[in-house]
Amino acid sequence: MTVSRTGDGRAPANVDTSVASIARVYDYALGGKDHYEADRRTIEAVRKVAPEVPLLAVDNRAFLIRALRFLATQTDVTQYLDLGSGLPTAENTHQVVQRLRPESRVVYVDNDPSVVAHGRALLEDNEFTMFSPADIFDPRSVLDDPAIRSFLDFEQPIALIQNGTLHHYDDPARSPQSVMGEYVDALPSGSFVVLAHFYDPEDDDSELARRMEDVFVHSPMGSGVFRTHEEIRGMLPGLELVEPGLVICASWWPDGPLLKPLAPVQRCIAGAVGRKP
Repeated sequence: MTVSRTGDGRAPANVDTSVASIARVYDYALGGKDHYEADRRTIEAVRKVAPEVPLLAVDNRAFLIRALRFLATQTDVTQYLDLGSGLPTAENTHQVVQRLRPESRVVYVDNDPSVVAHGRALLEDNEFTMFSPADIFDPRSVLDDPAIRSFLDFEQPIALIQNGTLHHYDDPARSPQSVMGEYVDALPSGSFVVLAHFYDPEDDDSELARRMEDVFVHSPMGSGVFRTHEEIRGMLPGLELVEPGLVICASWWPDGPLLKPLAPVQRCIAGAVGRKP
């Protein structure tokens, strides 16, 4: 993917840099370069209550990469629907899976103006990858998109990805469990769901989770809900979870033994991979 800034370093005309963008906040936390003062202010505010807060983004991304490698090597899935894809960074979904299964088809979906500007380049870069500027929290706008329907075969298994997205959804009119239920219902048998979410461990680290939540919600970004195990499990309705189930991201099939003690903030993001029977 290419960079969307103008030649003189300014943001594209349709990007409001005075308001924090979820995608750009993550980019800053991951050490990227596509962010502005409002985005940096969000992470720096959270850093005051949780100095290791960038580890939320790091563990979220590392979990996704491991889950994608699992899907590409241990299942027959070759179709991926990446919801809330965010700004390009190292090891994007299509790079991970197409390295292992070149025939894999990947659809990225995001309606953040910063991401749309980057995502369009995917159409030029790779014939097995496309971008759709839809609202991921409105399942019908994604599932009924003719471009997506023509690119992916909904009669064959699909891997649906909601990685680090649903904790930014808090609509009193509809629960995140209901949103995910509609997506899961639309997937054919044999499909998988990859999900990571800010986590309230309901133990000694629960207070830290709530402090971070308060700062995120009252930051220029305005969202970031830490939900419990039961609440997150409810976003995977009817799915058979791949072992070890819903766990903190750092513990989901790590690349090696965890020799270093985890920072408390790492116990505040959880992930799971589920299969639709």
